[in-house]
Amino acid sequence: MKTVNIHEAKTHLSRLIAQAAEGEPFVISKAGKPLVKVVPIAAEPVDSRRTGFMRGQFSVPADFDTMASEQISALFGGKQ
Repeated sequence: MKTVNIHEAKTHLSRLIAQAAEGEPFVISKAGKPLVKVVPIAAEPVDSRRTGFMRGQFSVPADFDTMASEQISALFGGKQ
């Protein structure tokens, strides 16, 4: 694993990050002592089952779009 000092890391940060993102982690050191390890973040798997995961567990009323329309109109129309 590559070790770079802080000055080199600041100078070449974009290049070093690109390399780390492609699977080449590196260590940043100060005065020869390792401080941090830079590694790529593993991509989170996409859950293809998310959409429709509650299918069949509830139903939406037919009048959903007009439910409480009088109260909503009163709130936005300034009537109380």
